[in-house]
Amino acid sequence: MPASATKALRVAVLADSDTRWKWGALTANRIAPEHSGIHLDGYLLRGRATPTPRQLQEVGVQADSLREVTAVEFLRTMAQETYDILVLALVGGGVQAMLHGLKRVWEDQSERPVVVTGYVGVVYEKLADGLLLRHGADLVLANSRQDAERFRAVYEGVGADASAVTEVALPFLGGAPYTGEHDPYTVVFAAQPSVPENRRDRAYLLNRLVQHARRHPEREVLLKLRSKPGEHTTHIEELPYQKLAQKLDLPSNFRLVYGHMGEVLDRTDLLVTVSSTAALEALHRRVPTVVLTDLGIREALGNHHFVGSGCLASWDQLDAGHRPVPDEEWVSRQGVAADGSYATAFDAARERIGKLLRRPGGLPPLTPYYTPGTAPGYLPGILARHHLGPDGTPLPGAPAADKEPGPVRQIVRRAARGAYRHGVQRVAPVIRRMGEL
Repeated sequence: MPASATKALRVAVLADSDTRWKWGALTANRIAPEHSGIHLDGYLLRGRATPTPRQLQEVGVQADSLREVTAVEFLRTMAQETYDILVLALVGGGVQAMLHGLKRVWEDQSERPVVVTGYVGVVYEKLADGLLLRHGADLVLANSRQDAERFRAVYEGVGADASAVTEVALPFLGGAPYTGEHDPYTVVFAAQPSVPENRRDRAYLLNRLVQHARRHPEREVLLKLRSKPGEHTTHIEELPYQKLAQKLDLPSNFRLVYGHMGEVLDRTDLLVTVSSTAALEALHRRVPTVVLTDLGIREALGNHHFVGSGCLASWDQLDAGHRPVPDEEWVSRQGVAADGSYATAFDAARERIGKLLRRPGGLPPLTPYYTPGTAPGYLPGILARHHLGPDGTPLPGAPAADKEPGPVRQIVRRAARGAYRHGVQRVAPVIRRMGEL
């Protein structure tokens, strides 16, 4: 029988970055059926973006246990442990690999957990690719009404079952509504690791932020950073703003800050970004929010998602005193729930999970859209990256999970990760610059 029949729900979250761990853990708490306590076990997928202890502390989400695993180690754990709910907080390829691996692991078991997946924030690129890689989970969470409609259209358009799509909202929304200007008036720029990508554009945005601070010495101007140099988040950051700022003469009212976004929003009077999910957090709290148009409104930047929001503006407009007024209809379609409906945003997911947990005879096998028959030239490569064969079975030589890594193995892992990050942040940009000569 499922664990929930005798005690609190047992929930596992597998995540591959700090932001996905935050999304996955918070989602797990939001979607658990009402009046049920949960025991939360966290698993961090080993890779380039595995969160550091500092990043985990900044996320601020507590788990009953938390450990780092490879894909194969995780699958072996799932074969031995009994969970009620499993949240896959991974990039699309990781989700697909785990779905096939789990299908293989659970093929001889009468019970399995409800498998849930989704997206950390705004879905503005690779819609079809990402969605089809997530197909096969019991619930594919859509963070807004707009996303739910798009998700169903993609699945139905390829003849895949769309019933797993379940509308919710971003799980990390919250905090006190904005009530008026602070003293001092505080402007926050929410930086993103990979948007924009090139040095010229990032230097431009930093310079405009610094100029705004000089024009308004009575204001506090904050550059909200996601990670410190050497740390990785969901996306690779080759040119950290910290390094660009070292070369500037910064005014006294300009500061670089880290920490929980919600705590920064507590003192924010104007949130400025290119396309960060922080914009949706701010809109939820009715904090004045600007999505910059200085670098154009382009799919590559992600700010095209905000067309119709009423939040698009340039630094010139902000310097001249412009204050955005969000379009209420647009906001209502984005899962922002600024109208007070956030308390019920996860009801449908909770109800669905409750029914699945009570399903007589347990749950059917996982059935991803991609199989060796439907995608023979695509699926094997995705599975192989996680040391899995075409049928989801671990390949020969895959890392063992029967013991904890020894001191030497741990040192080698840290060195390899450090070398990778050095290559991304130092060597790769140099090679690109040489290629542009």
